[in-house]
Amino acid sequence: MGRGAGREYSPAATTAENGGGKKKQKEKELDELKKEVAMDDHKLSLDELGRKYQVDLSKGLTNQRAQDILARDGPNALTPPPTTPEWVKFCRQLFGGFSILLWIGAILCFLAYGIQAAMEDEPSNDNLYLGVVLAAVVIVTGCFSYYQEAKSSKIMDSFKNMVPQQALVVREGEKMQINAEEVVVGDLVEVKGGDRVPADLRIISSHGCKVDNSSLTGESEPQTRSPEFTHENPLETRNICFFSTNCVEGTARGIVIATGDRTVMGRIATLASGLEVGRTPIAMEIEHFIQLITGVAVFLGVSFFVLSLILGYSWLEAVIFLIGIIVANVPEGLLATVTVCLTLTAKRMARKNCLVKNLEAVETLGSTSTICSDKTGTLTQNRMTVAHMWFDNQIHEADTTEDQSGATFDKRSPTWTALSRIAGLCNRAVFKAGQENISVSKRDTAGDASESALLKCIELSCGSVRKMRDRNPKVAEIPFNSTNKYQLSIHEREDSPQSHVLVMKGAPERILDRCSSILVQGKEIPLDKEMQDAFQNAYMELGGLGERVLGFCQLNLPSGKFPRGFKFDTDELNFPTEKLCFVGLMSMIDPPRAAVPDAVGKCRSAGIKVIMVTGDHPITAKAIAKGVGIISEGNETVEDIAARLNIPVSQVNPREAKACVVHGSDLKDMTSEQLDEILKNHTEIVFARTSPQQKLIIVVEFTCHTAFFASIVVVQWADLIICKTRRNSVFQQGMKNKILIFGLLEETALAAFLSYCPGMGVALRMYPLKVTWWFCAFPYSLLIFIYDEVRKLILRRYPGGWVEKETYY
Repeated sequence: MGRGAGREYSPAATTAENGGGKKKQKEKELDELKKEVAMDDHKLSLDELGRKYQVDLSKGLTNQRAQDILARDGPNALTPPPTTPEWVKFCRQLFGGFSILLWIGAILCFLAYGIQAAMEDEPSNDNLYLGVVLAAVVIVTGCFSYYQEAKSSKIMDSFKNMVPQQALVVREGEKMQINAEEVVVGDLVEVKGGDRVPADLRIISSHGCKVDNSSLTGESEPQTRSPEFTHENPLETRNICFFSTNCVEGTARGIVIATGDRTVMGRIATLASGLEVGRTPIAMEIEHFIQLITGVAVFLGVSFFVLSLILGYSWLEAVIFLIGIIVANVPEGLLATVTVCLTLTAKRMARKNCLVKNLEAVETLGSTSTICSDKTGTLTQNRMTVAHMWFDNQIHEADTTEDQSGATFDKRSPTWTALSRIAGLCNRAVFKAGQENISVSKRDTAGDASESALLKCIELSCGSVRKMRDRNPKVAEIPFNSTNKYQLSIHEREDSPQSHVLVMKGAPERILDRCSSILVQGKEIPLDKEMQDAFQNAYMELGGLGERVLGFCQLNLPSGKFPRGFKFDTDELNFPTEKLCFVGLMSMIDPPRAAVPDAVGKCRSAGIKVIMVTGDHPITAKAIAKGVGIISEGNETVEDIAARLNIPVSQVNPREAKACVVHGSDLKDMTSEQLDEILKNHTEIVFARTSPQQKLIIVVEFTCHTAFFASIVVVQWADLIICKTRRNSVFQQGMKNKILIFGLLEETALAAFLSYCPGMGVALRMYPLKVTWWFCAFPYSLLIFIYDEVRKLILRRYPGGWVEKETYY
């Protein structure tokens, strides 16, 4: 009775409410994930960190405590997205989209045959055969599509093996190797060069540790990791290591601050898997086509059914007419043709190392209107290369060709000899064994990306670096660290009266501060104001190109004070590190891929906007964008206009700049309306220092503006970036589809053969066509061609307009 006073209970209403509630909850969770990473563990002192996670920083967790946390938080693994059962996938291929129309056609054929069999003693088998053929076509093409997608899914599943299997933890004071899934929050974990980080770690001690964050932040170079808090943003600070990044050198110990889905990478994975997948253009087109064909077929069938009854046919004969006309309007070969075409395209893309998970997605490349591309490894080679050098008060372009045919400077210069010797000796990078027959630029190295670039440059320019090191053996070294910002080594010399030479490289301003002279044309001269200004100008010019600049200096140690066999002490320094001789600068950059500028040009000509979205520095991003054509020659940013007019940036109207470089910190404070303004007013855009969450926000905003969107983070796609788009005129596109051309020629030849081959009149009851009949279809073909060209012209001129909405899916 009490329940009667309230609202009446309705199971359907409750289910709807629950569904709506779940949807809202999911949207709320996704909105939370889209926000910037919020954590304060990188700001805490080690004592505060120990208290927060109730862990002894020397002995680690107890085994019992670790078991309790594992039971509470679950395993350290990413939750796999919900999977669709295989039988459901198979049924979708058999009964989804266009297949349903063919099934209806097959059922109607069987129905017509059944009616004829009931009415006639010897019924015609035509409808039976047609029904069997239609059913066979659907089953074969469905199985084919299912096999293609299942094969791709297996390849995707194999990627799961990339997750680290083992981790080295400290528990109860003992080091132990455990399964990475058993790592818990509060565990003390040790990583070394070559390991994959098993969880998000707060570093408490390190020795020369560097991690590769390129997959997360887009930085080409390995990033130093140390216990010091260096930045408010957890993605930028040096005392956090992230789950699934690689430790490339050194060692580090840290406390686990997040595991599984709660890690930064886990948040991104959850965010990516939680997004709704929209329908592909071809799926929408097929649905639209089915509705159209169904409408026409039913209209004609019903019309002839009524007409048959009026003309006096029996109702059974009229029903057979109805079924026959409906089936006749079903294009039986279309499904097989579409499936085969998409499969052929998928195979061609697979040969270019591009995996197609969904066959229908192949077709969407043809309707791409915006490409948002990462920089590192996609537009660039993800391989640092020496680009420029400054010595003898001149900037020279580095020659990285195998035959050294592009040298732009005199290699006999004594200053170059000194600079190359420092770059080769003050360098810990080495070539991996067994690569003598491989070209220098393609050899694998062990060591830092910058040092590897220097090693390859000197190997190409001066010959074997190993022989150079053998002639000048290292006797002492101070490795690079973030405090000093330099690397120093001392070597014995065989080719000089001085028994030792001290060589140093590092941050240019730090190196210059330690120098009192500079080497010019092989002679030491005082480092006066004029030479300091020349250094500053060169440093700013190279830095403005987006290149990483290193300074080099040396000091010949006197033999009287430092004889052979002298014991150099790198802890209590017993040798000079001041009043050195500055030799020169060398700058490095991650160079663009050779095919990218041409690919960007093709996209532009096809009306596709190319945007760079990277986690790297704005200057570097802008330099690469100009290098590959994302920012066209002559187009300026607001900063460029301000510099040219010598006025503050605030006085420049943003709409005057065609190009725009947006910093991630500015993007964080922007509203959707402000971001929309940037997308509308600027044709060439670079987003720099962006977090993965911000990359997703940019993608979502672009999908609101454009017909279709492709986000590219796969290295090998540069060669296949759109060679075809449905916005292109046939004159712009050209006849590049060899399969289509072959099909058209073969079809024409077959038609002519069947029409004019002697004996066809007897065999197939086909009589030769009069030549004039061939011209009957020409006016209609021409009209279709003109209509399509005009439609494409309007699409290119007025994107997003009425014509696009009505004729472009």
